[in-house]
Amino acid sequence: MLKHDEYPGVNELDPVKYYYWPIVGRMYRRRVEMCLNQCTGGQRVLEVGFGTGLSFLNLNDMYDEIDGIDLTADCALIQKAFETRGVKSTLRQGSVQALPYPDNHFDTVLLISILEHLQPFDQIQAFTEMRRVLKPGGQVVYGVPIERPFMVFMFRMLGHDIRLEHFSTEKDVASAASGLFKTVLIERLQSFAGAVYEVGHFQKQS
Repeated sequence: MLKHDEYPGVNELDPVKYYYWPIVGRMYRRRVEMCLNQCTGGQRVLEVGFGTGLSFLNLNDMYDEIDGIDLTADCALIQKAFETRGVKSTLRQGSVQALPYPDNHFDTVLLISILEHLQPFDQIQAFTEMRRVLKPGGQVVYGVPIERPFMVFMFRMLGHDIRLEHFSTEKDVASAASGLFKTVLIERLQSFAGAVYEVGHFQKQS
């Protein structure tokens, strides 16, 4: 990870600040590590909802090409900032439900804390698009929070109303993924209050 003030385009609403907080920061960093540990490497990776590019340094070690799509990120600013660090990327604004990429293009599609923001009825469309752009044998790796009283409390402490931001549960996401992909692994991040985060690794069948 870079230092907090080295990430471009960060404002007071950006969650990247939480990665540097004591206790909470360890949990935030661990969920990203769990997702990255499932990425198998290859030629091309697409990160959906890349935000500030938090994972780009790691992805650069595993893939030849990094593509990213995000609804609101300043793509030109982030792309330029990482180019100065030797990380080339191609970033666009757009939605996971209408990916502007050709069929059978990526080895990996990565989504870290993105799919919970979709409505349950939108999950199938999102995974259908991911399946389309993945090569045969390619992988989807995602991470989503597990909603439980502790998670709701933590979000309140951070100034967020989970009901206004999260619309799908980990079960909604896994159900949609398993209908279109082969399940490779589902792993949970444990805390003193139980499981708080779920990482899914799914594979496109040939």
